[in-house]
Amino acid sequence: MADDRKADLDAILRRQREAFTASRPESMNMRKDRVKRAMALLKDHSENLCKAMSADFGNRSVDQSMITDIAGTVGAGKHALKNMDKWAKPEKRPVQFPLGLLGAKAEVRYEPKGVIGILSPWNFPVNLAFSPLMQVLAAGNRAMIKPSEFTERTSLLMAELVDEYFTPDEVAVVTGGPEVAAAFSELPFDHLVFTGSTPTGRRVMEAASKNLVPVTLELGGKSPVIMGKSADFAKAGERIALGKMMNAGQICLAPDYMYVPQDKQDEAIQGVSDGVANMYPTLLENDDYASIVSDRHFERLQGMVADARDKGAEVIEVNPGNEDFSSANQRKMPLTILKNVTDEMEAMQEEIFGPVLPVKTYKTVDDAVDYVNENDRPLGLYYFGQDTEEQERVLTRTISGGVTTNDVIFHVSMEDLPFGGVGPSGMGSYHAIEGFKEFSHARAVYHQPKIDIAKLGGFKPPYGKASQKAAATMMK
Repeated sequence: MADDRKADLDAILRRQREAFTASRPESMNMRKDRVKRAMALLKDHSENLCKAMSADFGNRSVDQSMITDIAGTVGAGKHALKNMDKWAKPEKRPVQFPLGLLGAKAEVRYEPKGVIGILSPWNFPVNLAFSPLMQVLAAGNRAMIKPSEFTERTSLLMAELVDEYFTPDEVAVVTGGPEVAAAFSELPFDHLVFTGSTPTGRRVMEAASKNLVPVTLELGGKSPVIMGKSADFAKAGERIALGKMMNAGQICLAPDYMYVPQDKQDEAIQGVSDGVANMYPTLLENDDYASIVSDRHFERLQGMVADARDKGAEVIEVNPGNEDFSSANQRKMPLTILKNVTDEMEAMQEEIFGPVLPVKTYKTVDDAVDYVNENDRPLGLYYFGQDTEEQERVLTRTISGGVTTNDVIFHVSMEDLPFGGVGPSGMGSYHAIEGFKEFSHARAVYHQPKIDIAKLGGFKPPYGKASQKAAATMMK
C-alpha cells in the first residue's frame, strides 16, 4: 500500500485521539447527539443504502435490507439511547471491613477507551458497521470504519454520508482493498472490532497484537441445528429454510448443518424443502432471493457441492420452479441439501456461508452433542423439539456463542442479549450492557479516608506485632 495512504490513516487516528483527549470529560448529551445522528443518517438515506446493497450483490431484496440493515440497526441505536445513562453510572463497590466504617469508598467508572476501529464485512454491510458504532458512540468513543471492498457502492455511499453527518474527528470511513484493511488492522487503536471469517480474524488479531490493541472478534464457524425426535418437522423445516435462504445463506449465524434422528432424516429434509417452496416458489427472477455476492464466492460454493458429490454424498437441489440455473448468470443458487456427508468433505470442514445444507443423522442425541463438542465451538447452536429435558441436556453439555431454541438466528436480534462467539467463533461481544462495557474501560477508583490506614493495618514498617496481627486477622 502506498505510504501516503498509510499516512492518511495515521493522520485520521491522530486527529481523532487529540479531539477525544481535548474533549474530556464529554457530556452524555454529546454522546446521545452522535447516536441520534447515526440513526438519522440511516433513516434519511435508507432507500439509497438498500439500493446500493442490491446493486453490490447483483440482487438483494430491498425489503430484507430495510429490516436487517436499516431498521435493525436503528433499533440498536434506540436501545443504546434508552439505556446509556444507566450503563454509564459508576458502580459502588464494597471495601474490606473495617475500611468502610473508617470512611473508605470504592467505585468502578465505565470510561470511554478513545478511538475504536471497526472492520466490517460485506454480508450485512450497513448493519455490521453501524450496529457496533451505536455502542461505540454511546460509550463515548470516536470511530474509524473500514467497510468491505466486496460491497463497493455501499461502502462509498457510507463514506459520503458519514462525512455529511459527522466531523472527521468523530467518525471517519476509509475505503479500499485488502492492503488498506491490513494497514487498518495494524493501527494503534484503543480497541478494534472485526467481523468476518475465522482465518481472517486470526490475521487481524496478529496485526493488532503488535500494538497490544484489544480486539472484539465476531467470527463464524459451523453453527449446528440439532433436531430432537419431538420436533415438529414441518414447522422446524420452514424456520430452518428461512434462516438458510435469507441473504442466500450468507449469514455468520446461518444454520450450517442439520443433525437429525436416523429414522426421521427424510421427514426433516422434506420439511426444509417444503419450507423453501412455500417462501420461494421461484428463485431466478425472484427479488426476494439474494444473489451470491461475487463470482469467487459462487465458484467456491459450487466446488464444495462437487467435492461432496465426488466423495459419495447424495445431492438434492431444492428447485421449486424447476428452473434452469446452468444458463443463468445471476449468481443465484438453489438450496442444495447434502445427504450421507462425511468429515472428509469440504462442506463439513469449512463454514459454508451459502445455500448448501449438509445433513447428518444420529442414533441418540448424545451422538450429536459429542460431535459438536469434538469440533470448534460454534457461533450459534439451534435445538428443535418439545422435550425440555433433552433441550437442557443439549444446552448444558455444549458450548456456543449463543443459542436459539425452536428457531434459528433470532438470539442476535434481541438487543438486550450479548452477541459474540467463543474460541474460533470469536471473542468479546457487543449488544446490550456487555457491548457498552466492551467499548469502555472499567476504571477502579478507591477513595482513602483521612486516617492512616497503612499504619492501622500494620502495612507500614517497621513491621512487628501489629503486622502479624493484621495478617492473622486477614487469614481467619
